Amino acid sequence: MHIDLSGQTAIVTGASSGLGRAAALLFAQAGARVAVNYNSNREAADDVVARIVAGGGEAFSCQADTADEDAVLRLFDETVSRFGGVDVVFANAGMQKDAGYADMTLADWSRVIDVNLTGQFLVSREAVRRFRAQGDRGFGRAIGKILFMSSVHETIPWAGHANYAASKGGSGMLMRTLAQEVAQERIRVNALAPGAIATDINADATRGDAADALLKLIPYGRIGEPDDVARAALFLVSDAADYIIGSTLTVDGGMSLYPGFRENG
Repeated sequence: MHIDLSGQTAIVTGASSGLGRAAALLFAQAGARVAVNYNSNREAADDVVARIVAGGGEAFSCQADTADEDAVLRLFDETVSRFGGVDVVFANAGMQKDAGYADMTLADWSRVIDVNLTGQFLVSREAVRRFRAQGDRGFGRAIGKILFMSSVHETIPWAGHANYAASKGGSGMLMRTLAQEVAQERIRVNALAPGAIATDINADATRGDAADALLKLIPYGRIGEPDDVARAALFLVSDAADYIIGSTLTVDGGMSLYPGFRENG
């Protein structure tokens, strides 16, 4: 199946590294112009842009803390100014600040909720506003596509990560509620829920002895790669997924099947 996003403009938040980077590169390979959002690492974002341009694509980097309303508006304004509109929005930016429940500070709780949940609200709200204002740009069956980044931890509890798990549980319901509200306008909203993926932020858990322990939780027998998630993202924002509305696609090698119960049926 060939997916073509030619003519479309995609905003990918948190695109300077990890899953956002992989998605931005793949969207560009499919023909999309890409706004590569980053919060603090401009050099990494510019590298993503350079790779896209070297491959014949169009992209620019834009700094914005997605938990900041004014910054989100600026991200959309600059994207529309450069590329004339926006068709795909991947609300990917996220973070972790881990601690045991009794030791977690309010500041660390709030920052994770602000980025992972409030940030998704701000980005997706502005996407809806822009899709409505610009109307049908003629690039697909939907007038706009929004993709949330969730996690298997929207359903699997995660001790020591209460703020992260709460943010992802909230993200899942936020996505479905928005999808219910705007589907009649031909705005498609879905989410991805990755499991264990080998990104730099997860290096301690996905390499060496830690990887051996992690594999016990993955029935498929391998740790995921960023492109596993990026390919799922590309599918969900394409016309190939046009009848998929308000769904979370889990990309986890079976982790959410609770493999510890295989021998306890």
